[in-house]
Amino acid sequence: MDFNLTDDRRMLADTLARYLADKYTIEHRNAVAYDLPCHDPAKWDELAELGALYALAPEQAGGFGGTGFDISVVFEALGRALCPEPVLAALLSSRLLGAAGADQEPLLTGATKYAAALSEPDAPYEIADIACTAEPRGEGHVLSGRKTAVYGGQVADKFLVAARLDGKIALFEVQARDAQVVGYAMIDGGGAAELLLDDTSARLLIADAAAPIEAAQNAAIVALCAEAVGAMEVTHDTTVDYMRQRKQFGVPIGKFQVLQHRAVDMLTEIEQARSITIKAAAELDGPQASRFAAMAKNMIGRAARLVSEESIQMHGGIAMTWEYPVSHYAKRLVMLDHQLGDTDHHLSRVMAENAAA
Repeated sequence: MDFNLTDDRRMLADTLARYLADKYTIEHRNAVAYDLPCHDPAKWDELAELGALYALAPEQAGGFGGTGFDISVVFEALGRALCPEPVLAALLSSRLLGAAGADQEPLLTGATKYAAALSEPDAPYEIADIACTAEPRGEGHVLSGRKTAVYGGQVADKFLVAARLDGKIALFEVQARDAQVVGYAMIDGGGAAELLLDDTSARLLIADAAAPIEAAQNAAIVALCAEAVGAMEVTHDTTVDYMRQRKQFGVPIGKFQVLQHRAVDMLTEIEQARSITIKAAAELDGPQASRFAAMAKNMIGRAARLVSEESIQMHGGIAMTWEYPVSHYAKRLVMLDHQLGDTDHHLSRVMAENAAA
């Protein structure tokens, strides 16, 4: 496997890194992330102009990427900056629209914001447990049910909703103006929404959508893993830099061997996390995509929690303050584990696949 980025991906990574470092500082991020709409329209347009959204879709859908490595490049840069913009919602929606053969140009330009409404209060991770129902009505369909933790839903113009139709999980498009949308800010920054449907008009996109939804979730899991790698690297670098400057008993605390060992343990976890993310990205369009996505998400969840906890402990009280960036990185790293399946959920998936093999 070639671990080196292609020239195009390296250029995209460098461009996004420079833009985010200059325009999406931690101060600007914190001003945006924790209050509705948890979104900066001007910066969203600029990210789209830089090609961040086009990198999420293949050429046949109007993009210039769409592979696991393209997704990883974008989301690692977003993770390093803790950018709260609804790019994850765009990725999920792009994959679903691609499976439906729908036009993606409005999404890729950033003009229309989509969100994928998949999870429910009693079905947070497994689409087989979805209870939202669809019924034919006139020339279209109506949906009834509740969707929860719809990432990016607080600013979405359109929702892609998973619902039961004729015993199968189907995918529908719902206009935001036709549904009840309750947006909120998440504790780790960024926004989400509850989507309440009551005989809500919908347009059928895919009659049997279980496989496309699973594929879209696999792509989103790779994205979250890459985001975590970027955030962990910044957290580790910040911690090591602090250890070089903070003095105790007249010497930098980085001279203490026990702290050196803990810093090395953090770096080891990050490198393992990067390796499994690369493997999951490489397998994204293959027959074992779900297996490696689950393995990556399980490892990332454990590594991210360790890095966040160790960084706080080695900093001391300052790492818990609002003004210090590590506190925000730590919150995001802990909460990343719960998006699209936590460590226990994905461990169970891998165990079930191994038992069935």
